[in-house]
Amino acid sequence: MQTPAFTAALAALGVPARQLVLHDTSAVQMVQRRLPGIGRVGMISRSAAAPGLLRDAARAEGVTTVVLNPAAPSGPACRDAGFFPLFTPAHRALLPLLRDPEQQMAAQHQKWRNRLRHAQRGGLGIRRTPLPTPRANWVFDSDAAQARTRGYRPLPRPLIEALASQCRGAVQVFEAHQKGTAVAAMIFACHGTGATYVIGHSTAAGRTTSAHNLVLWEAMRWLVDKGVETLDLGLIDTVNAPGLTRFKLGAGAHVSALGGTWVHARGLNRIARALPRALLV
Repeated sequence: MQTPAFTAALAALGVPARQLVLHDTSAVQMVQRRLPGIGRVGMISRSAAAPGLLRDAARAEGVTTVVLNPAAPSGPACRDAGFFPLFTPAHRALLPLLRDPEQQMAAQHQKWRNRLRHAQRGGLGIRRTPLPTPRANWVFDSDAAQARTRGYRPLPRPLIEALASQCRGAVQVFEAHQKGTAVAAMIFACHGTGATYVIGHSTAAGRTTSAHNLVLWEAMRWLVDKGVETLDLGLIDTVNAPGLTRFKLGAGAHVSALGGTWVHARGLNRIARALPRALLV
């Protein structure tokens, strides 16, 4: 979310987004909206910059309300900058990518590693294709149908496709095939030394053959060859998606807390600064 390509993708979809230059000369991406009765609202996500710097830069652009989703817990700093807490931090699964395949496999849980070996013996083929490609249609359609059934909201397809169009080769589709039929797939977005899991889907045949384990493994090996050091597998939810959480952590990922959601607005800043620092994360 803090890359120029992501901002360009939003702009291509007509979403007002811009780059803010901070006092220390670094830059952050901010999405803007104008809401009736509130005025200009700016949202800054996954930035590691000091909350006070972000507040000042946004307000210098005429933004009256600043919504902040820090990259890591920074409650006391947000409170001191006048940000009021809205939501507690979510957690994501970060997977370090290692150049040595043996070390990478050793970091996996035994059951996950066993499923990977099961998939490797299952005669599956892996195909990688950069987006845009019609080969990804079934992944988008299947994930959208599953999202409606299970009640979650995936990253919008137009945004993923806009990111691919703005940064050629940044979005890659990995598919597992069994006798010429796609049984599982995962889509990843690359950004510098990092990459992010976007969406994926597995058919009944894919689950039987542990295809997703092999898809993720082959993606990991390809990404590390491209200089990627960390793969963000997305948010974890032990209540509503315990199986997916086990899959992510079993691959060797560790849990990393985000910074929650905070708002800086007229009338709330004084209340925020009165909050006990010891209660904030």
